[in-house]
Amino acid sequence: MVTCALLLAVVGCGLEKTYRADPSRPQASLAAEATPELVVAKLQQQVRGDLDQRVPTQQASVLKALSEGTTFPARFKRPLVVQGLTEPWKGLMALERQGSRLAEVARSGPQNLPTLIERLEAGMDRVAGSPKPVPAPTGGTEEDHVAFVTAVLQQAHQLRGEALRTLRPDDRRFLFEHAETLVETFTPQVAEWNEQTRQQAKADLRFCQLVAEQLDYGALAAAAQVLAGLADERWLASVENAFRDRRALPAPPAGITGEVLLTRETSSGLIVIGGSGPNAYDLDQRVAVVIDLGGDDTYRGRIAANADAEHGISVVIDLGGQDTYHAAPLGLATGRLGVGLLVDRAGDDLYELAQGAGGTGFAGLGLLVDLAGNDRYVGAKFTQGAAVGGAGLLVDRAGNDTLTSSGYAIGFGGPLGIGAVMDLAGNDRYQCGEQYPSVYNATDAPDGKPGDSLFQYDCFGIGTGSGKRIFSKDPEQQSYGLAGGLGLMIDLDGHDRYRSANFAQGSGYFFGAGLKLDLAGNDEHAAARYGHAAGAHHSVGLFIDYGGQDFYTSTGPVYNGGAAWDRSVMLCIDAGEGDDLYDLRRSDGLARADHHSWSLFIEEGGGDRYLVPNGMGKSGNNSMAGFFDLAGEDDYVAILRDSLGGRGNGRILVDEAGGLFLDR
Repeated sequence: MVTCALLLAVVGCGLEKTYRADPSRPQASLAAEATPELVVAKLQQQVRGDLDQRVPTQQASVLKALSEGTTFPARFKRPLVVQGLTEPWKGLMALERQGSRLAEVARSGPQNLPTLIERLEAGMDRVAGSPKPVPAPTGGTEEDHVAFVTAVLQQAHQLRGEALRTLRPDDRRFLFEHAETLVETFTPQVAEWNEQTRQQAKADLRFCQLVAEQLDYGALAAAAQVLAGLADERWLASVENAFRDRRALPAPPAGITGEVLLTRETSSGLIVIGGSGPNAYDLDQRVAVVIDLGGDDTYRGRIAANADAEHGISVVIDLGGQDTYHAAPLGLATGRLGVGLLVDRAGDDLYELAQGAGGTGFAGLGLLVDLAGNDRYVGAKFTQGAAVGGAGLLVDRAGNDTLTSSGYAIGFGGPLGIGAVMDLAGNDRYQCGEQYPSVYNATDAPDGKPGDSLFQYDCFGIGTGSGKRIFSKDPEQQSYGLAGGLGLMIDLDGHDRYRSANFAQGSGYFFGAGLKLDLAGNDEHAAARYGHAAGAHHSVGLFIDYGGQDFYTSTGPVYNGGAAWDRSVMLCIDAGEGDDLYDLRRSDGLARADHHSWSLFIEEGGGDRYLVPNGMGKSGNNSMAGFFDLAGEDDYVAILRDSLGGRGNGRILVDEAGGLFLDR
């Protein structure tokens, strides 16, 4: 053991520097880059025969155990998750296909935002309506543009009315008000059942039941599609030209400073058009639409977010400048019993996001679209593409961006929710966690304190879906369990860096599904416990890096890189022929499964280096795990010998417990 420890210390020297992503390495431009070929189906053909031949009994037993999840008590299971658990390959193919289709639509431009909403909702097996869009003027007078905005507002307002028509007034108020409680109190697991937790579980269940059974969600999604027409780049350019020379009003409305060119009262609220200089907006329920022509602006309060249950449509469009957004809780691009849309066309912007803000949906749809600039998104929990009972979407089309959050964020799907972050270009930085201590500290570091190397935090983000698990054998208590939704993190281009705490980066928990796709670039992926396609309790996770020379590491003690626990399905793939480094000296994984679970790790090619002392095709408790390196001369460093012997090039090792290691 001493020899092994010395070996680990020696071989680590300089490796991170050698294998870290190199931003100077050339790569194709976004315009020339096509969405990569789907790889799950292709790789299935290459590995399934070995699984069928070498671990057939264990595989059959696991599939039988996974199928029992269909009867396990949890409300509102999503079809995509159920398919992943009962037919892993088909479900994982469908999950990759969902992400690929979203990437294709996002790449095609902001004019296709309505289609992107439709594709997003398809992942939840929800169908948006088919509204006939209001035709946008490509030229015309100021009044033509105001008439267009007014018509869009009216159509969206009518569709929202249809969505809410069967909800009683008290149910509407409950959905609006409980959204804030959900954001504040949501937890993936209830371990202690008492009167307080029972009342919280009862309210959460009522929220989800109203969304699933009373809210006409298709009509609400159609309202979001109608409003999304305001993100059309051609129209944004024409409206800027139309109002450029208009004289400012003598005095702006209350709560607004700087030049205001026009105000117009409508049945849905006030339309405000701001000038090209600096403005400050302190927004409330009076304002339905803000269009600002430029300048370094400051926004505060309810920014593209409704302030009460009666005002359900809110839009902010900023056409240029280095803008700062100070959001109230649930107060920026937040759909809360309605639709919130924020479009920022240009500039290096700062988004300061209180909890529940930043492309979030709670019984509604929240859409945040930033078209250009090096932007910073600084968020509390439930920010940046997060949802419960709705849809939350953040799309950033260009720039070297930074996204940080404390948890349940950057692509988080809670019960009946789909949350997604899509970044199309730039060398981006993602960080989630480091605020909420993990329950695992009680067993793994009972004397640990924040800042200690072994102290763990939770993330539940960067492509994570989670439900609400009632940890009990009491059927009455279990009946309050809520299945998770879908969390998506899709980065199309750039040399990116990801840092996260527990449960992140293609992770799932309690009938939730997580997807993380990185389509290009030399990237750094750093996670902790249950990271990189790792999850627990009837969950599904898929992680794919499609190319580049990538660096993987972990700060957690266990379960990283294709690791599944308790009837879960996980698949971690590094596609392409890049030379990658896997430094899991503080963790284990790369195909580990326990308690009736199914997990695979597949490295498609390249000369890779593995510093993985434990795992790599390790299975226990009636599970199946498979490690596959399909090509390349690889370097297996500091590999501990176990009952199978050392892993290495050209070796095939089979464990009677259901583990398979195969290097071709």
